Amino acid sequence: MNAIPQATERDWRTPLELTLLGAIWGCSFLFMRVAVPSFGPFALVEVRLVLGALVLLPFLWRARAQFPPRRWLWLAPIGLVNSALPFVLFAYAAERAPAAIGAICNAMTVLFAALIAFLFFGEKIGVRRAGALLVGFAGVVVLATAKISGLSIGTAVLAGAAASLLYGLGVNLVKRHMTGLPSAAAAAATLSCASLWLLPMALTHLPPGPIPGKAWGAAIALGVVCTGFAFLMFYRLIGRIGPSRASTVTYLVPLFGAAFAWLFLGEPVTLQMLIAGALILGSVAVSQKG
Repeated sequence: MNAIPQATERDWRTPLELTLLGAIWGCSFLFMRVAVPSFGPFALVEVRLVLGALVLLPFLWRARAQFPPRRWLWLAPIGLVNSALPFVLFAYAAERAPAAIGAICNAMTVLFAALIAFLFFGEKIGVRRAGALLVGFAGVVVLATAKISGLSIGTAVLAGAAASLLYGLGVNLVKRHMTGLPSAAAAAATLSCASLWLLPMALTHLPPGPIPGKAWGAAIALGVVCTGFAFLMFYRLIGRIGPSRASTVTYLVPLFGAAFAWLFLGEPVTLQMLIAGALILGSVAVSQKG
């Protein structure tokens, strides 16, 4: 009697949550673009990490028995690789290029994860994925050579690509060293470690002047919504539909990131950005095919 209602609920709930998560993570690039000129990359990311960790800390407290000291020997470096460094790189990119640039680069995470698994962890990559990697990298080259309003965005693209490379490494480390841990609690642990890693740089790179309310609002939304609550949503999705289907949110983030930047900030969407985005997203789609 209950099977049909449950299936129906899954049918509408999953695409709705994937779309909402794609929109939230697309917003993160908009919020970085708004806040980073006032905060600077280090201070902004420190606020993001602390607020995101605070949202998730109750889950870590509840599961604290599963986090003995030896666990932290891996949680600390994963926090550096999977949160602190890529967040700073994306914030650096947001200082120098439209929000859509970082959102497009973010889609490369799936490809970098496959490449790192092949190079360092002995996983097979296959001809299809190898071809997808080449196409995706071609998209990065197209993006890096683009000019927006006459200005070169190459350094921002390289920063975004480096952040996605670190995410790809982080995915592999999480897969191998955090399996079996409650996901939300593990996210709280890595975000907390990341905030400690970044604290010295944040304290030595404090904002030079008063921070406008608009920038504070963007920073708080970035930490609470785009980091804390978004992690909760993502891990719930992984638990319900599996990591492969949950990762399809990758396709939505650049679309929402570019749309929000155009709608709310008036940032242009150029032909080169569209070509690069099509190459990168197309390569991700091919690499994830059955």
